[in-house]
Amino acid sequence: MGIAWVFPGQGSQKVGMAEGLLELPGARERFATASELLGRDLLAICAGEAAGELSDLNDTRNTQPALFVIESLLVDGLKAQGRSADVVAGHSLGELVALYAAGVFNVETGLRLMKTRSELMATAGGGAMTAVMGFDRAELDQLVTTTDGVVIANDNSSAQVVLSGTPEAVAAVSSALKCKRAIPLAVSGAFHSPFMQRAAEAFATELEAVAFADASIPVLSNTDPSPETSGTALKARLRNQMTTGVRWRETMERFSADGIDTSVEIGPGNVLSGLIKRSCDGITTAQISSSADLGL
Repeated sequence: MGIAWVFPGQGSQKVGMAEGLLELPGARERFATASELLGRDLLAICAGEAAGELSDLNDTRNTQPALFVIESLLVDGLKAQGRSADVVAGHSLGELVALYAAGVFNVETGLRLMKTRSELMATAGGGAMTAVMGFDRAELDQLVTTTDGVVIANDNSSAQVVLSGTPEAVAAVSSALKCKRAIPLAVSGAFHSPFMQRAAEAFATELEAVAFADASIPVLSNTDPSPETSGTALKARLRNQMTTGVRWRETMERFSADGIDTSVEIGPGNVLSGLIKRSCDGITTAQISSSADLGL
């Protein structure tokens, strides 16, 4: 018996996603704090009402801070009700929300890290990513191993992965692989691959100046989906996250092995819940995306 809180990453955002949260305590203040840090109106961006440069919610530099604000507000709402989890995990940027939920750093630190992370990732251009579904794992592994310039960035489930690397290498593998679908993603770079090395080094410098407390709840990291509470270890894992893959398939396997029977997806959408439903027998899923879902 156990509860996992899971936090979605980029791709779960949608215009209007903040509307159902604004009555939560501190919601407008948190958006105002984030807007001041970013130098643009994040709430207007979420509502699709912003104009001018950097007004698109789907711009990485807006998407990541917006999801952090929304997911952290929902975490605070759950905690205010006395609710807690036995383990937390986040997909890509969701890992930073998981660390916040586990008390590793405060919301101001989380926002600063997310601002830096999003800017670094947005400017690390030149790569490509493609989602592939319905494939033979052995064939996929063989193609990736023998093709220079491509890695598995997101190992989401036994039937879904995201490839990342040079446009030529990603296209070569996705076209050679026998699969049901291959969908190129609209991203600015080869995220979660060695091509993010320069961005990862800059982010590591930022991390060095940040104190990480020990976690109050075990965290499963993208780079190592084993339970960890040491702040030092969790910082080291996050430092490597940009250049290594998101091991979500193994995260779900860990849920099953450790007796998790309820997964609560905290944030917009139900992408992670869908993956868990299809991959984990015996785990009930739920979604918390608004104050209404909190019973408020």
